[in-house]
Amino acid sequence: MPAAGLPHVDDHSTEVAASAEATWEALLGVLESGFGSARSSRAARLLGCADTAPSGPRPLTAGSAFPGFHVEAAERPRELVLAGGHRFSDYALIFKLESVAAGSTRLRAETRASFPGVKGTAYRALVIGSRGHVLVTRRLLAAAGSRAERAAVAQA
Repeated sequence: MPAAGLPHVDDHSTEVAASAEATWEALLGVLESGFGSARSSRAARLLGCADTAPSGPRPLTAGSAFPGFHVEAAERPRELVLAGGHRFSDYALIFKLESVAAGSTRLRAETRASFPGVKGTAYRALVIGSRGHVLVTRRLLAAAGSRAERAAVAQA
């Protein structure tokens, strides 16, 4: 299901002391390193994900995939739409980057998902209700922010 058709779950954001371009590069790197592993592939196969291995063009752009997600849209350096699905859920993770001041970027992650049936409801309780999703999303944003800020300092 396209990301736009999925119900909103939550939003998280962080301000990054780096340009949108540097933040974009950092985000792509964090996604590739965090989700492109053999462990992620095994988890994706176990859940019955549509995307179970890295594929498509690199750096990430429309048509790229990694375990659990495929890139539905990429508007460098403003928006990256990841979508995926497995036997318990259809979901999307939408990253938006917005310049907020000279050399500063707001990185936002919006989650959209549906959890059909009884098993979907149980999965939602496990992932969303436990706040596990919140912790993972915040960690991902923090990692991308730190990576972007380190790159900005190195270039200065």
